[in-house]
Amino acid sequence: MHQYWKARWIACPGESVIDYGVYHFRKRFELAEKPSSFVVHVSADNRYRLFVNGEPVSSGPARSDLANWSFETVDIAPQLKPGENVLAAIVWNAAQHKPFAQISYQTGFILQGNTEKEDAVNTNNSWRVIRNRAYQPLPVDMRALRAYYVTGAGDEVDGKAYPWGWEKPGFEDGEWPEAQVLWFPPKPRTLGTDGNWMLVPRTIPAFPESRIDGATIRRSLKDGMPFGAADKLPAQLPANSKISLLFDQGHLVNAYPELLVSQGKGATIRITYAEGLIDENRVKGNRNEIEGKHIVGVQDIFMPDGGDARLFRPLWFRTYRYLQMDIETGPEPLTIRDFCGKTYGYPFEEKAQFSSSDPVNAAIWEAGWRTARLCAGENYFDCPYYEQLQYVGDTRIQALISLYVAGDDRLMRKAILDYEHSRIPDGLTQSRYPCNDMQIIPTYSMFWVSMIYDHYMHRNDPEFIRQLLPGMENVLAWFEARIAPDGMLGPVAWWNFVDWSWNNPGEIAGGVPKGAADGGSSILTLQLAYTYRQADALFKAFGKPELAAKYARLADDLVAATYRLCWDSGKGLLADTPAKSDFSQHANILAVLTDALPAAEQPALLKRIIADTSIVKTTFYFRFYLFEALKKTGLGDLFLPQMADWKAMLDMGLTTFAENPEPTRSDCHAWSASPNYQFLSTVLGINPGSPGFRTVRIEPFLGDLTAAEGTVPHPAGEISAAYKRTASGVEAAVTLPPGVEGVVVWKGKEMPVSGTWRKVLK
Repeated sequence: MHQYWKARWIACPGESVIDYGVYHFRKRFELAEKPSSFVVHVSADNRYRLFVNGEPVSSGPARSDLANWSFETVDIAPQLKPGENVLAAIVWNAAQHKPFAQISYQTGFILQGNTEKEDAVNTNNSWRVIRNRAYQPLPVDMRALRAYYVTGAGDEVDGKAYPWGWEKPGFEDGEWPEAQVLWFPPKPRTLGTDGNWMLVPRTIPAFPESRIDGATIRRSLKDGMPFGAADKLPAQLPANSKISLLFDQGHLVNAYPELLVSQGKGATIRITYAEGLIDENRVKGNRNEIEGKHIVGVQDIFMPDGGDARLFRPLWFRTYRYLQMDIETGPEPLTIRDFCGKTYGYPFEEKAQFSSSDPVNAAIWEAGWRTARLCAGENYFDCPYYEQLQYVGDTRIQALISLYVAGDDRLMRKAILDYEHSRIPDGLTQSRYPCNDMQIIPTYSMFWVSMIYDHYMHRNDPEFIRQLLPGMENVLAWFEARIAPDGMLGPVAWWNFVDWSWNNPGEIAGGVPKGAADGGSSILTLQLAYTYRQADALFKAFGKPELAAKYARLADDLVAATYRLCWDSGKGLLADTPAKSDFSQHANILAVLTDALPAAEQPALLKRIIADTSIVKTTFYFRFYLFEALKKTGLGDLFLPQMADWKAMLDMGLTTFAENPEPTRSDCHAWSASPNYQFLSTVLGINPGSPGFRTVRIEPFLGDLTAAEGTVPHPAGEISAAYKRTASGVEAAVTLPPGVEGVVVWKGKEMPVSGTWRKVLK
């Protein structure tokens, strides 16, 4: 990390380094004996998959930006042998067809041995390379999909042009040209850049692949008629026929589909992937139902060459519950030998547990955790099918789920740093990053500060937080400069997204409340106060008392001005603007979270906004903040009744939770997994009692449950809590990790707890 690498970035001679292309690199080398270790560092632009003697060993790089370009480190000794060995890599540049989440400089591949022992495999002109002309991009038509889609093109692969076996020993590569050595020397980030990639080690774990079976063929047609011979695999499909096979995985997955076929020269296999089917009116309806429905979605095309055991696998993973193969055979029959998926995703472990007397909660927990996992890859995803972009608003909620369920903060740390790297010159973070298309949502810059505060409360890592303080100051200063003379936020530029509750007809982007663009939004003003209060705590903790006091004062002033100008005493509600013509749950939730009205009045306010059908309601995203307000005010028992909306999704056949209430674009959206966090932090009541989770505060809200129990991973071990209603009260049992102390709160009374604690709560 402190010297130029001996390896060189390489590419394919005679080919454009900025246009679309798929390339194969190979390196043969001899070993006298099998080594005990053989460590290499590898990266590429856009992406690569590395094989050793035909076995896949690494994929990447983990997505970031040019100033923080990841490389993977892998010990390939287990795959090596005495004698000749082969390293092989497929590298692709999707160019104008790349996902929005993919930042790129140009086509390139690099592999560096860790020590002199491994230098023989360093990339240079001893490697050989060809372009695989079997590949063509298959763009997705957003107009046909009728949805915002930016996760990249599908693959069209012509088996007749494919160099089958290219990654395996024994493949003849003698006629392949030598790799072109690119002019710039590779360097780690510590040595700066000449405009190419600044290399940094991957900070998240590798993603192991495992086989996914279980897909059933729910509809098989031959020339439009039922075709029972293809109801199960393997299946032989006759020549000169049109066959359609609809697979149902049973639940949504992120996977590399792998299709193994033999023969079938002249056939075309079109594969379509979808979260759910649609009817003639493009309505999804119950996701379990297929009658009268068809599939629309992302596609791949594979044209077999007639050979034996030909494996099709797309370059990037696909998200699907339903997968349809529309096959047109030529003069030769086609045998489908096997079909499966290979998992893609961040390797979170489900360390937390939650169970209760209501079985519906178990189903919500399962679907919520699946939602969270499918929305986590090399960065967090808002949704895996349509965007795969790491938005701050989604990510804050996802990160808390990761902490509570998996006890893993590595992807959270990467996300926080990604946003730090995204900041534009005037100080704001980008709303989604990494991304090759800049987008600014000022409310998300504030939630970035909230993410840092969350990490501060749940993990004891002061050096990580300290490096972020200057960026936080820049964000907070941007908003301070926009406080109007009346004490509220004035006009705020960019896209002031708050929640999909507002449609904003006639505008390109929705989700914006009144007053955001022209000034006087109580929602944006109170979110700023909410953020300043968190900044007060952070800067106070890190030895900047003057800044902390400034942020505390600004928060108080914003809250006072908003209450003075927007409180409607007749309605008993905070209005969205001083005009007092628009009202929403959002403004009043933030009024509670910022103490804009006395604590004694807050519970009644929350009950009013839940009951009032005339005001703008939160969608699934901002419901997280409603739940936080209920917990804050001692109304946590109102959380579980809100799960009716999540149960409704399960009743509609969803196996993950959707972006919005029906009709919805995405069937899997990270922000809607928030109940998994709330089951643990509200129902079981487990929360940090002090920064770094050094102490624990447990205040359970059981609602109508007769029993609830579970565990939460903690930096020092595990927190467990169990509650059971009896005739004499609630039997409570709490266990904290060794050396960790806390309090149990019940009906306003605090009771100290350490070790294992049992009591009947009355």
